[in-house]
Amino acid sequence: MRFTTTAVAAAAASCTSTAIAYTPADTSGTDQLAAQGLANLKAMEYPERREKKEYIDAVLCLQSKPAISGALAPGAKSRYDDFVATHINQTLTIHGTANFLTWHRYFVQTYETALRNECSYTGYQPYLNWGQLALDPLNAPVFSGDSTSMSGNGAYVNHSGAGVPSNETPFITVPPGQGGGCLTSGPFANMTVNHGPISPALPSSLVPSNPQPDGLGHNPRCLRRDISTWAARTNLQDRNSTELIVENGEIGKFQTVMQGLFAQGLLGVHTAGHFLVGGDPGGDLFASPG
Repeated sequence: MRFTTTAVAAAAASCTSTAIAYTPADTSGTDQLAAQGLANLKAMEYPERREKKEYIDAVLCLQSKPAISGALAPGAKSRYDDFVATHINQTLTIHGTANFLTWHRYFVQTYETALRNECSYTGYQPYLNWGQLALDPLNAPVFSGDSTSMSGNGAYVNHSGAGVPSNETPFITVPPGQGGGCLTSGPFANMTVNHGPISPALPSSLVPSNPQPDGLGHNPRCLRRDISTWAARTNLQDRNSTELIVENGEIGKFQTVMQGLFAQGLLGVHTAGHFLVGGDPGGDLFASPG
């Protein structure tokens, strides 16, 4: 199943001789469904090392260019932040709504266009293949922390689990992972997060409040990650995505099940995809692209 987000879209790394052995889980179900599509993008595991490097360099380039949001998002310091601000500003009208998928596809396409036009990127937006990562996300090459990875997990810090849909009204609690701290390796280890939080997954002792209630003020901090093996194994195996597609032919039911039935204890593949990476801002519904 394709989970594309602007903050986590990069290429997978090649394992080194000292790396822990990693075996991708079976994804034959969604592979068969994908073959019926009009076009197929590449999962992060598959691009050549050169392609991975080109993508990462383009993202870093966008993060180095000045923002154009102006007064709409005073905390935006880069073109990358402009996209985060757009998502924050529209969160409540693009989630749990009929336009959820359409809006996010347009959002990703616009982001890809910016990478191409402003940072000379020649490829396409890669995606995370949830099913392949589901059984062992911590040891997946895409999170190895080498130069062509998405960086690794956050440093370990003691922290509580995350409530869904929020820490204030938790129908589901995602157990704490082995991270929660700042990234320490890979191309995004020095990334600065400027927007949010609004609905943080991590406690306030780790994530400072934004100076503006809408989360669009300037709030510079490190990128934190808390990869959740629990979310991946319980909700992101290939069968979860396959069953979602083949058993929910009506679009309303499909979107409801995909986004999660929290009161019934179902996290859903969309929400689980957020917590696969977790941390800050990955676990924040509003600021997660950052």
